[in-house]
Amino acid sequence: MSQSVGRALRIVGQLGHGPRTLDDLAQELGVHKTTVLRLLRALEEERFVRRDDRHRYSLGSRLFELGRQALEGHGVRDVALPHLERLGRDTGGQAVHLAVLEGARPVYVAKVESTSSVRMYSELGLPAPLHATAVGKVLAAELPEGRLAQVLAATDFHPFTPRTLTDPDAYRAELARVREQGWAEDAAEHEPFVNCVGAPVRDASGTVVAAVSVSVPDVILDLDGVRDLVPLLRATAAAVEADWAGRDLPRTAPPTERTPA
Repeated sequence: MSQSVGRALRIVGQLGHGPRTLDDLAQELGVHKTTVLRLLRALEEERFVRRDDRHRYSLGSRLFELGRQALEGHGVRDVALPHLERLGRDTGGQAVHLAVLEGARPVYVAKVESTSSVRMYSELGLPAPLHATAVGKVLAAELPEGRLAQVLAATDFHPFTPRTLTDPDAYRAELARVREQGWAEDAAEHEPFVNCVGAPVRDASGTVVAAVSVSVPDVILDLDGVRDLVPLLRATAAAVEADWAGRDLPRTAPPTERTPA
């Protein structure tokens, strides 16, 4: 990667945390202001960043367009969405998510909103913590050892709640349990008032390509009640797999009729 491209991407990454001034960005990147200004002008011209009347820079509209296109480009999302909507109805209007692994973190690519007034926070296209979510555990559980080691090395085991797993060895033990039982849970590990269960979606080769989850505030269902939703969750994952496999099957031409000799 060229130095200029790398710096431009770092600028975009910094702006993902909120607006910055030219001085802020130069200090955070450790680069002279003239270099940062040149990159900002190029990014602004292409609408990747925008500048307000206080000379503060923020992410531009082009990124939102690309983000929408990226989400729509996940083929499994289109296949899964009708099944996710049905799962939301069958669980009494609970929040349902579909996530894929990008780099070292799960990213939500589809969401069915809860009909409850009490909701968990999540946003399409944004990463979620690998160690503190049911989808993260599902996506990590069957990674090859080398890939898993890389992912865990890149994971900040931040304690979101007193129940968050913050020790990599304890997390590995949890992944072993997920592999054995075929589903994962987030027992108030990311948000103190929300419990989640997640299950894998596999492609035709058996590789985990996504994770589907149900999230429920504890004022609606306790942890045992959320665990009772696992059969519905796994049936939904199986239905997505069946549709996904059918979509991937090679199309063969129909047999031609033979005319009698």
